[in-house]
Amino acid sequence: CACALILGMLLLLFIPCLCSGQPAPPLLRFSSFLGPSNMVYLRWDLDEQEMMTFELQVHTTGWVAFGFSPHGELPGSDIVIGGIFPNGSIYFSDCHVVDEATLEEDESQDYQLLSLTEDETFTTMLFKRHLRTCDLNDLDITVDTARLITAFGTDDTVQFFKGQRFSKSLFLMRYRDASDSADPKIFFTYDLRLDNFAVPVEETKYACTFIPLPMVKQKHHIYKFEPVITPHNITLVHHILVYACGNASVLPSGIDDCYGADPDFALCSQVLVGWALGGESYQFPDEAALSIGTPLDPQYIRLEIHYSNFDLLPGLIDSSGIRIYYTPELRKYDVAVLQTGIFTFPVHFIPPGAESYRSYGLCNTSQFDEMNGMPVPELHVFAYLLHTHLSGRGVKAAQYRNGEQLGIICEDNKYDFTLQEIREMKEILTIKPGDEILVECTFQTLDRSGITFGGPSTMNEMCLTFLFYYPRNNISSCMGYPDILYIAHVLKQEASDTMEGIMAMDLLDWDNETIKTAEKAAKEADQVVAIKTINELQKNERGLIRDIIIPERAACHNISENLSLSDLRAATNLRLAAVHGSESSTTKEKSSLLLLSLTQLVFAWLILSSELWM
Repeated sequence: CACALILGMLLLLFIPCLCSGQPAPPLLRFSSFLGPSNMVYLRWDLDEQEMMTFELQVHTTGWVAFGFSPHGELPGSDIVIGGIFPNGSIYFSDCHVVDEATLEEDESQDYQLLSLTEDETFTTMLFKRHLRTCDLNDLDITVDTARLITAFGTDDTVQFFKGQRFSKSLFLMRYRDASDSADPKIFFTYDLRLDNFAVPVEETKYACTFIPLPMVKQKHHIYKFEPVITPHNITLVHHILVYACGNASVLPSGIDDCYGADPDFALCSQVLVGWALGGESYQFPDEAALSIGTPLDPQYIRLEIHYSNFDLLPGLIDSSGIRIYYTPELRKYDVAVLQTGIFTFPVHFIPPGAESYRSYGLCNTSQFDEMNGMPVPELHVFAYLLHTHLSGRGVKAAQYRNGEQLGIICEDNKYDFTLQEIREMKEILTIKPGDEILVECTFQTLDRSGITFGGPSTMNEMCLTFLFYYPRNNISSCMGYPDILYIAHVLKQEASDTMEGIMAMDLLDWDNETIKTAEKAAKEADQVVAIKTINELQKNERGLIRDIIIPERAACHNISENLSLSDLRAATNLRLAAVHGSESSTTKEKSSLLLLSLTQLVFAWLILSSELWM
């Protein structure tokens, strides 16, 4: 026993970096810089076992940390910390933040270290975890926007609250990368941009102009698009939308307010492509793309750019827009976009002082065949873009058939206004004629003293879901809004028409009880469903809001379920030795802690060894 104890202590005191001799790291398709000046770089990917692997590379030779925050704040955050001591031994631990000054190690260690390396410049930590662990101190990885926290120090004295720390919103549940798609051998680019537009000194401006699409003699496909933002205007440009115009449309010239005095600048409502704050380039899947060059395809588009000049800066010139990539190498299907959600109009309102307020917009596809002029084939949805303004906190779209909910089409319950991007579906979703699409948006207006109405301004609100699908049809949008007169009457307000109903909402004294009454009335009210085609034909019908059933959460998993005995031994050896009291420990105290930790690890090693001998 004494020999075994001594041998165990020697092995523990000279644990080398466990990365040596390990197989090559897995291929991680997705990546992003997480901190300023490219100090922190993250790569990640998801495997078929619902395990997500991360590689964190940090410009330091000290400790590094990575984790998830509930909504961007520190308390409640799920943090993993690691590094390499000067003697080459490593430390790695799953922790959580209790409050603004307390970091504790989790009793259940649910992150598995794959490798940890350090050179003269970088510390690189490769690890993985289940999307949902059974530890209440670990946050789930979901289809919601993740609030990531990264931190690091200059040495191996872990001082999490004193180190450099960054936060960033990122969508992790990606299923396809641009590198997964095949690039055509022949392609061309074409810019749809404004030309030196003088941005007015206004908080919100919608600038629109009409631009011809590339003139091609035969059918081509637009397979990719990307934003082209004038340098230094990235915080000014809120979103860019490209709408297809019907070929029978008579279009104005020049640049004007999209929704101002001249209604012609609001013509064309079929979204082709779009970009919003935080988005990047997007490439369609190999089987589908946007068609141009045939008699059925648009020849002109409406370019819409929404500017948010909150600081009222003068003299701003902008030439932003969208760059499209098109090719004669055709795909199997033609892509289209269906705009769903709440019709953007003041009949949509959000009371002030609301912790959480839900609004609904209904689409009933039963009239699609008639509006399309021919039977509409099934819609195969492969991607989506969610959109609200500043008070939006969540967006969810559900699908119904014959009155029964089939499931959730897409959702983000931690919506971030600064990260609006096109996201892939995990699997192609089919919408059949007659199905209903219900969009629910959750808003928070604790910082507002007045009612928020639906409208184009950034301080107004929207609730939209753009569904990218194939094969295309002529339907451009299908959106709903509640019967405002019903809501007014429930709230005991007198109103005889829509405008009086809207004004009545603005005159109410709002409190928690009134807010909940209004939310319930808006859900119970008849929905007016407005369906519009690419040629600006519109038809209204009525519908009712159904309940959205939230699916059960996936089963949780312990990391130990996937580890062998040798893996468990390694995980035990890698517990962080200096988390508790590390903010103020002296060198002597830290050595004592390390000695105590090593003693505990010896007993753990002996126990595991005895299990192996048995």
